[in-house]
Amino acid sequence: MPSPHSANTATGSSLPPKENAQFKRILKCYEQKQYKNGLKFAKQILTNPKFAEHGETLAMKGLTLNCLGRKDEAYDYVRRGLRNDLKSHVCWHVYGLLQRSDKKYDEAIKCYRNALKWDKENIQILRDLSLLQIQMRDLEGYKETRYQLFQLRPTQRASWIGFAMSYHLLNDYDMTLKILEEFRKTQQKAAYDYEHSELLLYQNMVIQESGDISGALEHLMKYEPQICDQAHFLTTKGSLLLKLDRAGEAKAIFEELIQRNPENHESYKFLEQASGADTPAKKLAIYVKYRGFYPKAQAPQRLPLNYAEGQEFRDLVEPYLKKALRKGVPPLFVDLKPLYKNPDNCAILEEICTTYLKHMRANGTFDGKTREPPTALLWLLYYLSQHYDYKSDYATALQLIDEAIAHTPTLIELFLHKGKIYKHIDNREEAAYWMDEAQVMDRADRYINCKSAKYLLRANQVKEAEEMCKWFTRGGVPAMESLNEMQCMWFQTECAGAFERLGKYGEALKKCIEVDRHFTEIIEDQFDFHTYCMRKLTLRSYVDLLRLEDVLRSHPFYEKAAFCAIRVYLRLFDKPITDDDKLNEIDTENMDPSELKKLRNKQKKAKRKAELEAQEMQQLQARKELHNKSQKKNDDELDAPQKDELYPDKLERPEDPLGEALKFLEPLQLLAADRLSTHVLAFEIYFRKRKPLLMLQSIKRALNTPNTPPNDPQLHSCVIRFQKFVDENRQSFPAPVSQVLDRETQSIFADKSAVQRNRDFLSANDQSLNHVAVGAEMSVVLDGSEASQKAALKLIGELERFKTGVDIKTCSDIFHKLEEGVYGSVGVAGLDGFRQSCAQQFPLTILFNPELKKQSKTTTTSADPNEPKSGDNSSHEVPDSEP
Repeated sequence: MPSPHSANTATGSSLPPKENAQFKRILKCYEQKQYKNGLKFAKQILTNPKFAEHGETLAMKGLTLNCLGRKDEAYDYVRRGLRNDLKSHVCWHVYGLLQRSDKKYDEAIKCYRNALKWDKENIQILRDLSLLQIQMRDLEGYKETRYQLFQLRPTQRASWIGFAMSYHLLNDYDMTLKILEEFRKTQQKAAYDYEHSELLLYQNMVIQESGDISGALEHLMKYEPQICDQAHFLTTKGSLLLKLDRAGEAKAIFEELIQRNPENHESYKFLEQASGADTPAKKLAIYVKYRGFYPKAQAPQRLPLNYAEGQEFRDLVEPYLKKALRKGVPPLFVDLKPLYKNPDNCAILEEICTTYLKHMRANGTFDGKTREPPTALLWLLYYLSQHYDYKSDYATALQLIDEAIAHTPTLIELFLHKGKIYKHIDNREEAAYWMDEAQVMDRADRYINCKSAKYLLRANQVKEAEEMCKWFTRGGVPAMESLNEMQCMWFQTECAGAFERLGKYGEALKKCIEVDRHFTEIIEDQFDFHTYCMRKLTLRSYVDLLRLEDVLRSHPFYEKAAFCAIRVYLRLFDKPITDDDKLNEIDTENMDPSELKKLRNKQKKAKRKAELEAQEMQQLQARKELHNKSQKKNDDELDAPQKDELYPDKLERPEDPLGEALKFLEPLQLLAADRLSTHVLAFEIYFRKRKPLLMLQSIKRALNTPNTPPNDPQLHSCVIRFQKFVDENRQSFPAPVSQVLDRETQSIFADKSAVQRNRDFLSANDQSLNHVAVGAEMSVVLDGSEASQKAALKLIGELERFKTGVDIKTCSDIFHKLEEGVYGSVGVAGLDGFRQSCAQQFPLTILFNPELKKQSKTTTTSADPNEPKSGDNSSHEVPDSEP
């Protein structure tokens, strides 16, 4: 935490020389983090009856107490000090520092402004104010503060840079460039000055953002000798020449860049533009040339495959495949996967590889001529297994990977891929088992450990995943806590999903809130860079950081956690936990005696297990408190406010679940507005809040989402339910609301009833299972009669007639909805029939073929009794299927 002011400018002018010297020592102790000594000196002043209410001393004592973690006392002392000396800039500054330590930045800014009323030229207060203003993106206020600092300290580099940056962030490029140019003239340049080079590149970035491309190029060329980052210089120069239509000069630049690094794909892309290669033939000609120049480089061999077709593609890909298979390149399929977007290329690759496999099995060659190394067959099997897995031919993929494992049972990649196949089949427990097999083969590999833990979480085996992660977390602390400290968000988002599927909604929300807190902490961490980047002149990176932080919550980790939290809150609104607890009560009076005995034994075991876990948690908590005490002794500065403890039992019983869901939704509406899921979840919240205008807003935003077809199933579901809601409740709406709805829904409803709209939707999309499933569901929503339920079940039951959408995920979703009664009681009764229909389509998926559970590897015990596998039922219970 910054000091309220330096000792040289200490006030305390109302104190006599002796007490004033003690006050200065308080400041010095605070700056040196000698807080207990600071309290002693404060006590010496305050015990004197004449100065018992000295405002600045009281304020400094409060600030010192805050650093010792005694926050309530700190606020009492600082407020007392402020009451006793409202005209002291020190008291206001200290109060601002206290508010800042509690992340109350708006209040802290007010305090700093009050402090400046009584000391307008205090450098430290102005610096602290500028930090808070840039943190809160008060850009106009930041500009004014940096101007004051510039006037007070015109000789300091940070004053010039901060002043220029304030105009840049407001997009006033002309003023920014004037300030930077004047500052540049004052600089003395060394022979190799990287900081000056960064300043020039930042200046060039501002010129480019202003739209003056020719000016940017002229500036770049003028200061070329002073720029240290030559690779960036050449790339920028080439891209500017391209924008100015000087392709010939740009071509020479990118040829030089390729010569520096023949593996840089970006340089080849720029070269294509500079050469005017606007057809596949012209682009291929470029790569033919560079394949000759750099025969060992991978980029000129791989990139032409993106443009070749037919026989030309075959001629290019065959040598590429042979080289990779001989060498043994594990990510070969990942490298070629983008080519599968073209079905013809996919067919050619399959034909080539199956021919290779036939020859390799017959005589150990690819083409019947040259004998290949034995490992070539292994990598060919591995590649083909990935190929068939991509095509959803899981039986062939498993057959090939089993053959590869029989060939070389010590290659970890084979077990990883086998686990991935089972994941795609939706046999998550088996997938976790094979990932664990891979992990056992190399326990020192962090990547495989993380993969194994992730697959265990996908199989809802949270405890086992936590045990798996213990190999790479801090000892003496629970793995879950250590992973939270390390902001391991992939683990926490997967954990939240597992808890959601298991029905442990409090635990799921805890993980989602932890992820949200991580993003808050990352935003707070900007404070470390506001002064550092000014000092080191890493200005381009600093601007990129600020722009990244502005859209931080658009990151997939936050989206995943927010979507999970919103789904859980919606579920808790629809079916509160208290209701579920009543429904789950077991009727022991009517149970068979033998069943009752089994139940009692199971309950005793569960109770003993819970007691042991509670004891273990108490011991861990004691160790944690001991660790915190030692940390407190070592580092007394406790600036950060203490976070509220997250209790799952409390989280799963929220007073306002929809209000809590909105807290997660708001950042998504700002930063993930291009995602259809954002607006669908917004509709679900407002539908339950019975807010027709907000429902309408969500639907209209969804309709305007990029790449969203008007017949999207999720969108259709929202429109049908909204229309039904409006039709049923129109009389109760206020007149202004009705007027808005009548005007804005004309383009959406188009004079069709909800029933007719749903019929048209079904007839227009009768070949897609996704669409028909939603249409059938809406039929039941609109008419819940038994006849309607039977018709809906008939629509989704005949899987053979659909041309699209018949995949494991869609069928699993429909299965669970039938199970939950979404399609009515008739749907629940028809569950087995739908399961059998799905089993014919997906014979390897356990959800549709429960008898496969008996054949699963997860039902057998490990060969080593002292080291059970992750899927071993002897060590833990495995859920039958994902809920």
